[in-house]
Amino acid sequence: MILVLNTTTDREITEILRNDMNAKGITAEVVEAGELRMGNCIGCNHCWLKTPGECTVKDDFPEIFKKIVHADQLWVISDTALGFLDHKGKNIYDRLIPLATMYLCFKEGQMRHVMRYDRRTDIGIIYKGEADREYLKRWNERATLNFDCHSLGVFNTEELKEAVSCMY
Repeated sequence: MILVLNTTTDREITEILRNDMNAKGITAEVVEAGELRMGNCIGCNHCWLKTPGECTVKDDFPEIFKKIVHADQLWVISDTALGFLDHKGKNIYDRLIPLATMYLCFKEGQMRHVMRYDRRTDIGIIYKGEADREYLKRWNERATLNFDCHSLGVFNTEELKEAVSCMY
């Protein structure tokens, strides 16, 4: 399953994306997350220690998190700020922490968290606005490495057809 989270308020992006996916025979669940209540990770570590796999921040994110856990691919559509994802797009990544446990292991010579679930969700970024694409690309590669999954790439909203070509 492909899950697309549009954290912007621009629904035209997801309409264009849906049309491009339909043309390729790709189905995805699209969530217009821009107006949902999604708080920041507060770094309490309850998702590791007290409520394993469950964030203590009570907002709209737990339902999205369940979808992410079962998805093969996650595409985050985000506005930009200061050359990076804006706070809503970054919140998605921060709130993925319950995917991991507090336990550590060495993997390919690097310390990594042991993942909570057997399933892995590959992640791609579609950004709207000005951003340092190479930095975003490296950052997404490192973030997905930490979640033991793969980066699907980083694309500007003007490159939706290219993003769709990375969907399977």
